[in-house]
Amino acid sequence: MSQGSILGLGLLVASVFLFIDSFECTEYSPPSTQGELPYMTSNVEEVSGKSFDYIVVGGGTLGCPLAATLSEKFSVLVVERGGSPYGNPFLDREYYGYPLIQADEFSSVAQQFTPSDGNPKNITVLLNATVKNIIFHNNSKANETRAHGIRFIKSDGSTNQTYEAYLNEAKNLGSSGDVILSAGALGSPQILLLSGIGPGRDLKNFDIPVVLDLEGVGEGIQDNPSIAVVFDTSPQIQQGEPPQVAGIANDFKFFIEGVVVWTSFNSTGNRIAAKIALPVSKGKLKLNSTDPRRNPFVTFNYLAEEEDLEQCVNMVQLLRRVAGSESVTVFLGHHSQSNLNSSSNQLRQFCKQNVKTFYHNHGGCIVGSVVDHEYRVSGVKGLRVIDSSTFTESPGTNPMATVLMLGRYQGIKLLRERENCLPID
Repeated sequence: MSQGSILGLGLLVASVFLFIDSFECTEYSPPSTQGELPYMTSNVEEVSGKSFDYIVVGGGTLGCPLAATLSEKFSVLVVERGGSPYGNPFLDREYYGYPLIQADEFSSVAQQFTPSDGNPKNITVLLNATVKNIIFHNNSKANETRAHGIRFIKSDGSTNQTYEAYLNEAKNLGSSGDVILSAGALGSPQILLLSGIGPGRDLKNFDIPVVLDLEGVGEGIQDNPSIAVVFDTSPQIQQGEPPQVAGIANDFKFFIEGVVVWTSFNSTGNRIAAKIALPVSKGKLKLNSTDPRRNPFVTFNYLAEEEDLEQCVNMVQLLRRVAGSESVTVFLGHHSQSNLNSSSNQLRQFCKQNVKTFYHNHGGCIVGSVVDHEYRVSGVKGLRVIDSSTFTESPGTNPMATVLMLGRYQGIKLLRERENCLPID
């Protein structure tokens, strides 16, 4: 499974309940050359050797609000392996939101995220750069290991030259900042492993010096199994906007959504999809290479547990009832991609053969196993993981709102701790 390649892509592609704008770390400015805003750069030389109060790895749904919040008071470097969405002819820029009945006004996340929530002079976004590992300093007198910075390389593979960026040293006995991994359930565990934090036996297989033997890194990774059934579109039905409502079944641990999809060059169909909200099957992430540009090995073990397989059968049966309901049949044609009037055993086989990802993967750096309740990596200083890799389950129908708010909340929390001169270590 490949990782994201565009800054804030999680903010660009959304359905179900939440539609939010693309990358908005600070006040919007007219795009500069190649779609980059003034605080963005793809030139690694501009960042190499410099120091910052915070380094955020990953410019996605969580990394953007986190970095923007921290930039109100501190200098922040955001390192993103992909490019900028601005100026990309393949991406549409649309503002989604909802009318508020009580206030009689239109509201969206993009409206609420104002210029005062970030200082463009304090933020640097390095694009098309992949973090190779974290730099650690070992203080033998204090008996502690602390994150000091990061090593990174160009994402395009044009060179293997390594560059470095650092955290500013603490001043006046205050607390220094952190390297914060917000690279997602696939990226953050991989970076920890490449940095020497993880199961020691696995690290030694790649000749990676062990900084911290931490068994939980890469463990417990999950994805929400999904089943989708495509029906013919009724001739009088035209393609509409993306769905803004999802049906949540109270008696089941899954939810249903519908969307119009292209089935061929000149025809469309209606897809009714459902996902298991709380799967019990768990997998593992392992390194594939010491090259951070190569994706890790990930095994999600979809439907490996009997409980998940039974839930999938229940899902398909519910999809059948939904598709046959009076309010839905007016949108559907006469043919579906599969025979849903099958036996339980046939439906079990159908689930195994047609299970898909919902791209809501999570786990791998779970709270209590890899990080504490303040998202600090256990056993080292100055290093945090704040993203979906810390979750034991994917929240709600779509996790983007939770992830975005977690980034904003943790940013505010860090600001308050620094303002009150409280240690953040």
